[in-house]
Amino acid sequence: MIALGVEGSIVANSQSYGVSDDPAMVERIKAIPTGGLKLNRNFEVPREQVIGQSPDLVISTWAGGFDDKIGSITRDELGKAGINSFVSPSNCANGAASPRPQDTAAYAKRSVESSFELLNQLGVIFDVQGRAAQAVQESRRALAAIPAPIGAPKRVLAAYPSMGSAMGLKVPAVFGGGIFDDIITRAGGVNAFGGLTDQQLTALNVEALAAANVDVLVIGLYQPDDDAKKFAEQLFAQYPQWPASRTKTYTSVSDSFYLGPLNAVAVKKISDAVRAAS
Repeated sequence: MIALGVEGSIVANSQSYGVSDDPAMVERIKAIPTGGLKLNRNFEVPREQVIGQSPDLVISTWAGGFDDKIGSITRDELGKAGINSFVSPSNCANGAASPRPQDTAAYAKRSVESSFELLNQLGVIFDVQGRAAQAVQESRRALAAIPAPIGAPKRVLAAYPSMGSAMGLKVPAVFGGGIFDDIITRAGGVNAFGGLTDQQLTALNVEALAAANVDVLVIGLYQPDDDAKKFAEQLFAQYPQWPASRTKTYTSVSDSFYLGPLNAVAVKKISDAVRAAS
């Protein structure tokens, strides 16, 4: 919504991210009203607080955000109250109790194109189709300007150390499948843990990471004080057998690696690292 210039429509925001690949984004997010929202123990907005905002529209990044089992309000309840709801199109199966087959397929096929679809749909909702088309066009131009990869694809590991710690994992949170694989492929690499389900990725352990053949390490930044260099040095020391550990080849990304308007930034940063490793 910030990318489309419609953040003024936000009356309450529960999303927060303390670091961004766009230097201006953190402060712009801080400036958005929070509406005094207080997340429950499941890190979701309780139904009473949603209704209390009297919104015209409630947006969730995933279907699970409308699950009453975790204290959220359902889309049916919102509808009965005359409130519209919207889920990021490619995430309609994520957290849904009984997802439609087409939603399951869309979730499995998440890609950079899914980000463009999201921008265009928000453009329709807020009647800024022209801005959405421009944002997509600018992103496509940025992607087209990235140099073609050299040689065989390099194996890339995308790891978010502080996110892994927050989840209680003994290893960094490893990202794979869907849009993450697409971004790495566009950068001239192949995801070392590509194609795995969310459950399989969460189950990865030290042995699995040790057995991986990693040419390029991508450090994901999650907290404001995350230090990419420090994280990279720690992982290189822990897994000296990686080719990336011997060449010290790494880069960092944060929000550009997710569904959203900044995917071209992630592709460019990873592409530069892949080319350096070639």
